[in-house]
Order: sequence, then structure tokens, then C-alpha cells
Amino acid sequence: MIEQNLLLVLTALPFAGALLALTIGTHARNAEAWLAALVMAAGLGITLSLYPMIADGGALRSQIAWVPSIGLNLVFRIDGFSWMFLLLVFGIGLLVVIYARFYLSPKDPSARFFGSLLAFTGAMTGVLLSGNVIMLVVFWELTSITSFLLISYWHHLQGARDGARMSLIVTGAGGLCLLVAMLIMGHVVGSYDVDRILAAGAQIKDHALYPVIIILFLLGTFTKSAQFPFHFWLPNAMAAPTPVSSYLHSATMVKAGVYLMVRFAPSIGGTDLWFYIVGGIGMFTMLFGAFVAVFRHDLKGLLAYSTISHLGLITALAGFGTPAAIVAAIFHIANHAIFKASLFMAAGIIDHEAGTRDMRRLSGLRRLMPVTFALTALAAAAMAGVPLLSGFLSKEMFLAETLESYTGDSFNAALPWVATIGSLFSAAYALRLIVTVFFGPEATSLPKHPHEPPHLMRLPVEVLVALAVAVGCFPYYTIAPILKVAVLSVLGDATPHYSLSLFHGFNTPLMMSAIALIGGALFYLLLRRPIEEGPDGPPVMYKLRAQRVFDRLLLVLSWRVPRKLLAIFATERLQSQLLIIIMVAFLGAGWSLWGVPRLMPDARVGVGFDPAFALLWAVGICCAVAAAWQAKYHRFAALALLGGAGLCTVMTFALLSAPDLAVTQLLVEIVTTVLLLLGLRWLPKRREPIKGDQSLQSRSRRVRDLIIAVACGVGVALVALSVMTSNPVNTIGDWFLENAYSEGGGTNVVNVILVDFRAFDTFGEITVLAIVGLTVFALLRRFRPAQEAAGRPDEQIGVDPKVLDDYMYVPAIIMQWLFAPIIALSAYLFFRGHDLPGGGFAAGVTLAIGFLLQYIASNVRWIESRLTVLPIRWIGLGLLVAAATGMGAWLFGYPFLTAYSQYIDVPMIGKVPAATALLFDLGVFLLVVGATVLMLIAIAHQSLRSSRAREQDEARTKDEETA
Repeated sequence: MIEQNLLLVLTALPFAGALLALTIGTHARNAEAWLAALVMAAGLGITLSLYPMIADGGALRSQIAWVPSIGLNLVFRIDGFSWMFLLLVFGIGLLVVIYARFYLSPKDPSARFFGSLLAFTGAMTGVLLSGNVIMLVVFWELTSITSFLLISYWHHLQGARDGARMSLIVTGAGGLCLLVAMLIMGHVVGSYDVDRILAAGAQIKDHALYPVIIILFLLGTFTKSAQFPFHFWLPNAMAAPTPVSSYLHSATMVKAGVYLMVRFAPSIGGTDLWFYIVGGIGMFTMLFGAFVAVFRHDLKGLLAYSTISHLGLITALAGFGTPAAIVAAIFHIANHAIFKASLFMAAGIIDHEAGTRDMRRLSGLRRLMPVTFALTALAAAAMAGVPLLSGFLSKEMFLAETLESYTGDSFNAALPWVATIGSLFSAAYALRLIVTVFFGPEATSLPKHPHEPPHLMRLPVEVLVALAVAVGCFPYYTIAPILKVAVLSVLGDATPHYSLSLFHGFNTPLMMSAIALIGGALFYLLLRRPIEEGPDGPPVMYKLRAQRVFDRLLLVLSWRVPRKLLAIFATERLQSQLLIIIMVAFLGAGWSLWGVPRLMPDARVGVGFDPAFALLWAVGICCAVAAAWQAKYHRFAALALLGGAGLCTVMTFALLSAPDLAVTQLLVEIVTTVLLLLGLRWLPKRREPIKGDQSLQSRSRRVRDLIIAVACGVGVALVALSVMTSNPVNTIGDWFLENAYSEGGGTNVVNVILVDFRAFDTFGEITVLAIVGLTVFALLRRFRPAQEAAGRPDEQIGVDPKVLDDYMYVPAIIMQWLFAPIIALSAYLFFRGHDLPGGGFAAGVTLAIGFLLQYIASNVRWIESRLTVLPIRWIGLGLLVAAATGMGAWLFGYPFLTAYSQYIDVPMIGKVPAATALLFDLGVFLLVVGATVLMLIAIAHQSLRSSRAREQDEARTKDEETA
């Protein structure tokens, strides 16, 4: 049980650290670096402590019930493969934090950096620990969002903004494809559990949708791991700070794609479709990335394309799909993370101390930065596959796998040649990096005088290079145990015998490796001058960049096409927009109801005629029609008539035995009326009826609107009446009536549904309400009423201002007196809601009305000097209370938002019903008060600003007349 809880802690720890980092301070580098380092170290420690649980190839699982009825639960699992990845995530993350402390400038907002870095770590940890494919995709997309924040960290730079946007679009679109693939796989298997899907490979491959699954799955993984033709986002992400590049492109972001391919290769791979697509794209990406890297002048650009090449190598191994290829892929994932993280950090040191990353300006740093030179040379040699270094062992395994016979066709025959040429280019760009930057005469035109960095900034590179040397020289004592548990968890009983010996004899893979190293050195030395003097990239591909294709597609899809659609369908007139919406809804309803046997009431069900009810509806119809007619001439009268129609709706609910709806409708009518009253001053001045031909057009439009309104209204009325008068044997309403008290502990069925049976829906709704409230507030903060607007409500109403002020004096006093009774009424509605009409929403709206009456009765500044509301805190507190109530069920092993109810004895009162749903309802109450008051206070402030602006204009006009 303790180990299972550690999985939850491991997932939540980085997110908690991110929140804490954002609250420490904007420029508290030391405190935030210490916090991030402690989180990484704690994660690394927890990961190491879980080794005994997965040492034999097993998996540790922890499950939290979410929606058990459909098999959707929060499942966390760890096995050897994800355990190895967690070592990389937290181990390299710890080194990156130490490095970033000295890399970042004191002027950089360190809170945002370390907060985003920890949030990204949490997202990557979630991907690795997800035991449910839906959870996995959620965390997968979260890595795209948090990496967007990291890449755009220096958002004042155009390149950072463009690179972040590009990475988010490409990887986010791939994530949607991956989501569809996972949904289809879950549908085919009958479960979204990772273990069950991995065990159902034969069932998936035999299904007719297997090609669709493979294509969508690979679109998701290829975009994340920067495989051709989706590779272009990764070089553009180099605008991020070097610690970000080192972390994202060595152990986390881009490795997520190859992690998923290797994880699922034994299950859904092994077919010709998988082999040709994954193996072919991987081999081409390896060759393409290595070739382009040779010609890049930017240090990080060279390393970016080398990352693309090595990711292609791992992808190709996953495409081959044999047990030995999977072993080589897992081994190279670890080796690449080690030497690539060290190389990015070394490039950052050079940029930090010399002031540039342009290799055309760098030269002779070997004498000025000897330690950095030695570390960079060793890491670059490991990347090139030099013997006695980590990269040599896994690359030799890769070369051996290309010699295996998979299909026997020309593609299979070309694999060793492509692998050798790609390795040749890899050796060439590694040699170019060392020779160009560290050899030759000392550079004289650098922005800074190069020197060695602080030792703690260089320490992470030293640790990683030491690991690369140790793995290359002593693999059995370093990487072998880690590799064993990772391979066992992926292949299980199919794990082959493999050797980590430093020398396997003079075989073909060794000869291929020697040819690549020697050929790469000759290639660079013979073409050194054209490479150094050429453009930033291969000349033959300079005009065929994938980025240009992306930019053109983005221009067409995000600008030209929407503009054409906007020109065809859009209009600035609100009436026209509403007409389109209503007509689409009407036609959609008509299409869906076409062919229904009847829409008329069931003749067998008696529908008696009630004169009082008919009179009520007649009054409501008259109010609605009169409101529509008066809206053209007298807006205040239209608002009053609209309120009359609303009151008729309230009475209808009451007559039809729906008191909860009646109470809610009444309260919402009051709030809506106040909103409209406050907004009247911003409406344009009324226009006189247009004479001539325009009057005929106006009448025709009004007749058309009347016909549409009558058709929609009659249609909705018929559907409602048909449903209400039908007489089915069993309905879901009967189930709620039978189980509301026994299961939810309340006699008010409506409230029990909202806060118990369908509490998750309610939680989503109040979240949306919070977002709407904050959005309205944000928009109104920047809104300035136009001067041509009506300005004062008296101009809308047609009453003299002095008469209006005198007339409002007595109501204002009454509204102030009503504040205390309204608070009591709100409490009454809240506490009775579980058994009688009321509840958190109705109580929240009631209390909001009490606040609003004070704003109407008094001056905004006067009331705010005596009454502090702070609605944003009410919103936040409401969300926290509602979420905490739901998560509290987890402590007792129940699904989220599971409620508990019982009767408790209260002294001098007796037995009182008590339910945890009351706490959830409290969250609803707090959020409704906060959101409603926030919006209306914002409108009140704008009204005050509008009035002041008009008073200033009037005073200025009077002064001008006097002058």
C-alpha cells in the first residue's frame, strides 16, 4: 500500500513544486532553484526506492476509482521501462536545475522558469506512470502545453514565440490523432487499461480498423519525436533557454514519442505495415537529420538535427520490432539522453561565456576553456560512436540489426547502407563541432572574452560525461541492471540473450562502424571549406524547407480560409447572427424529428383544460409579444414586459410542481433584469422609423421574424407536451424518486441529483461559470463606452434626471434595509436545499442580489468603502471547496465526488440530516456569489466611469460656452 501511494506522490510532487515555485517570488533564484532541486532529488529518491518492486520484470499498480461503470479509472503503474525513464527524467532534471541556476540571468523571471520546468516534469511523469490510455493522452497533451511555456520563456524574442507556437500546433495536432487511436484501441479491446491493451496485440492486429489505429498512433508519436516530415518544429524550439533544450531534447519531450513506440511495438507491431512505415520513416529521418546537421552553423541547431537523427535511429529499431532491436532501442534511449544532455549544456556554456553560438565566429577555445573542451570532446565522441564510450555499444547493436533479414526485398537490402551513411554523417558533424569550436586560431571578434564557467555550472556536464565513459568502459557494472529490468518489462518471456561486451570480434557491424568513423572524418576534412562558407543548411535543400510548407499552410488555414468564410457567413448585426443560430437549430431539430409517428399529446392521457393556467399563458404571451414590439420604441418598457413573461414562467413551474425551478427562475429573472438595467446606458440611441422603401423592408423582416418565432415556439411546445403527456412504464425520473433519499440522504430530488448523482456535471458547470465570470471581468476592464452611446439611463427611460433621483430616494433606503433579511433568506435557502426547494445555487444568487441592491441603492465608491466583497477569492474558494469535497472520497477508497449521508444528533434540536454533499453545495454557493457579483460589479464600475465621462464632457462644454 505504501509503494502504491508513492506512485501518487511521484506524480503530484512536481505539480505541487511548480505551484510553490510560482508563489516564492519573481527573481528569487536561489530559493526557487533549491526548491526545484529538492523536488527532483525527492523524485529520484522515490524512483530508486521502487526498484525492488519491478526488479523481476513485474509492474506495480495503484488504482483510484473514477467511473468504474465504464471502466474509466485513474490507474498509475510502473514497470522497468518507465522506471528507467523516470531515472532519466529526475536525474537529468536535477542536473538541469543546477545548471540553470548559473545559466539564467538575475533579470530573468526565475519563478516562471522553474515553475514551468517542474510542471513539465510532472506532465512527463504522468505519461510514464499512466496505466490508462486516456490518462496517458491527457498527460501527453500537457507536455505539449508546458513545453510551449518553456520554449516561449523569452517571449520578447520573435523566434521564441514562433518556435513555441509551431511546436504546440504540431505536437498538439498529433496528440489529437493519438487520442483517437487510443479510443479505437480501447473500443476494440473493451478496456482502456494499458496492461490489457498490451496483452491484446493479436486482437488489435486482426481487427479491420488496425490500419486506422496504426496511422493515427504513428501520427501522434512521429510529431512528438520529430520524425520526418514533422521534424521542423524541433530546430525552431532552439530559441528556448539552453537548460530547456537540454532537458526537452535528451530525456523528456522528444523521447515521449519513441517511448510509446517501443512500449507498444511488441503489441501492435510486427506487421508489414508497421515495419515499412516505422522502419522506413526512422531510417530516412536518421539519414536526413545527420546530413542536415553537418551544414548547420548554429551549435544548438547542429545538436537539434543530430537529435532528430538519433530519434530516427531509435524509431527504426522500434520499426524492426525484433526482440534484439527493442533491446538496442532501449539501450540507445539511455545513451542518447546522457551524451545529448551534456552536449547541450556544453553548448550553453560556450554561448554563455563567449556570447555566441555561431560556429563561424568561434575558434581556438581549446586554450581558453580546456576543461569544457575535454568534456565536449568526450560527449561528441560518444555521440559519434567512438569505442570505449556509451554511444558505441548501442550504435553497434543498431548496425547489427540492419543486417538482419526482415523481408528480403530491396528495402531490407538497403538498410545497412543507409545506416552506415547516416553514421558517417554523424561522425562528420561531431568532428566538425570539436574542430571548428576548439581548434584553430583564437577568435578575436567575440562579444565576450571566453573563460571557464563556475564549477557548479560545469558540474552537471562532468557528471554526464563521466557516466558516458563509465557505461562505455564498464557496461556490466553500470547500465546492465537498468537495461535488464527495462527490457524485461517490455519483452517479458521474449527477452533475447544479448551481450554488452566491449569487443565482439572483427565482424560486419564493427567494420561498418569503422567505415562510418573514418569516412565521416574524410568527408568533413575534404568539404570543410564549402561547409564553413556555405549557407546555414544543405544548399540543395535550402529552398525546400519543411518550415516553409508549414508557414504557408498556417497562412492559408489560419488567415485566408477564415477570412473567406467570414466574408461569406459573418455579419456584424446581432440579429442576423441569432437568425442563423436559430435556423440551424430549427432545421436540425426538424431533420432529427422527421418521420416521428406523432408529436401530438397522447390521446389516452387526459389533458384537462385549466382556465387559470390558460389565462396565465395568455398574459405571458402578451408580455412577450409586447416586449418585442416595445424594444423598438421604449427599451425600459420592453424590459419590464420581459420581466412579466419571466414571472409567468415562474408561475408555470410552480403550477407544474417544479418549485426548485420556480425559485431558480425567479432569482435569475431578478439578476438578469439588473444586468439589463445596468447595460441600458451602453446601447445606441434609439433611431426613428425609416421612411420610404426601408419601412417596407423593416416590416417584411419583422414578419419573417414573427413566423420563425412562432414556428420554433410551437415546435418546442409540441415536443415538450408530447414528452410530458407520454406514459412510459419506467423512466429515469422514477429511479431518482426511489433512490434520492436512500442513496443521497435528501428528499429534494432535484438537489440530490445536482450535488450527488450528477455532481461531476455540476462541478464542470460551476467551473465554466467561473471562467465566464473572469472573462467578463477581463473584457470589461478594458471596455470604454462609446461617447455616442445613450450615456444615462434617464435618456433611455425618458425621465428628467432630477425627477429620477428624487423618485429613487425612497427605494434606495428600502434596498439598504433589505440587505440583512436577504442574507438570512440566503442562509435559509442554502441549509434547506437538500430536503426542500433551495440549494447552493439559489442561495448564492440570493446573496448576490443582496450585494447588487447595495450597488444600485448607493454610489459604487461609497458602498465599496464600507463593504469589501473580493469576488475573485469567492470564486477560487468555491472551486477549492468543491474539488476538495470530491477528492475527500479518495481517502476512503471511493470514486471522486462520492457522497456520504447520515443523521446526527444536535443538542436541543434533535436529529439533523447531514451529508458531505452539503460541503459540495457550499462550493457551489461560494462560486455563484463570486461570479455573479464579479460580473455585476464590473458593470457597475463601467456605469460609474460612463457617468463620470459624461459629467466631465458636460462640464467641459459648459466651460467652453462660458468662455
